[in-house]
Amino acid sequence: MEEMNSETNENVENELNLALEQALLRCKELEDAHTRAIADYRNLERRTEEGRLELRRLTAASVIINILPIYDDLTRAFEAIDLSIQNHDWVSGISLIHEKFRGVITSTGAIEIEALNQPFNPKFHEAIGYAEGAEGEVVQVMQSGWIIDDNVIRPAMVMVGNGTN
Repeated sequence: MEEMNSETNENVENELNLALEQALLRCKELEDAHTRAIADYRNLERRTEEGRLELRRLTAASVIINILPIYDDLTRAFEAIDLSIQNHDWVSGISLIHEKFRGVITSTGAIEIEALNQPFNPKFHEAIGYAEGAEGEVVQVMQSGWIIDDNVIRPAMVMVGNGTN
């Protein structure tokens, strides 16, 4: 009888050890799945935030691209104002509107590309012709260029020096 009890106890102990091993394996599997789920969630959060920032950048660029022609027209108008009317009050008022447009553009994070007297760079400049001046240098800006977050939304249209003075 003692032999049977001993054998039964041994069988029960083996079954319990096997059940414990299986439970530990299942626990390890669940722990690994939990760790992967947390990593997946963090990646999702990161991608979502990146998507939001990209959407913001694209929206700002879209708005700026549509506002720039108006800004360009105002800039050209001021460059063409005759000196005899430059001191009129209405010219000052229009000048303030011009500056407000510029403020709206820059508030989106847009930065005007500095082109005049800079070496020609096809990443930032679009050459529309050659003119007298230092070779390879921007000698005249025909239309301002703009960037947002190091991305060119509109290159500056420029005249490039041809090496003659």
